[in-house]
Amino acid sequence: MMKTLLLNVVPAPLLLLLVACAGSAPGGPRAAVADTLPGGKTAAPAPPTDDLRAYRLPLPPAPALPAKAPAAAPKPAAAPPPTNHVNAQMEQRLRDQAVTNQNVKYAQGYRLLVYLGLERDQAMAIRRAVISRYPDETDYLSFKAPVYRLYVGDYLTRLDAARARARLRGLTQRAEVEATQVLINKNP
Repeated sequence: MMKTLLLNVVPAPLLLLLVACAGSAPGGPRAAVADTLPGGKTAAPAPPTDDLRAYRLPLPPAPALPAKAPAAAPKPAAAPPPTNHVNAQMEQRLRDQAVTNQNVKYAQGYRLLVYLGLERDQAMAIRRAVISRYPDETDYLSFKAPVYRLYVGDYLTRLDAARARARLRGLTQRAEVEATQVLINKNP
């Protein structure tokens, strides 16, 4: 009795699984039936029933090309005369722009916040460690009661700031990249 019950119960879920797999096959169960004809012959796949030709934009016909003689070789086109010379007016504008650029001292950039806390001694210790290892880096210590902030560097790009952050990783517990105005020309 138990064997009969087991044989009746196991094939039912197995049959459901096979039916579900056959229904999820590409083309569904009808495609598998339509592929095979009586006599073992296979039928060609049916073309899609959607006709989208009515929605396609018409293309203009291609223009007819004139017949050319095969013996004639194409001549290279003459190069246009150069027009990239600088006249006196343009030279003056370039000089004015150079002077203006030399007078710019600040730009939008990034600095690393390496310390933010209440203890001045700890801020100074981190500052000394950074300066001893990287003497070219500029440091900025600010105090707004009761918080000390130590910033390091003047970086124009976020990538440069991220590289400096990776270098300072062992010296500080945390280093965050902050957007701020930075000094461009450190030499007076």
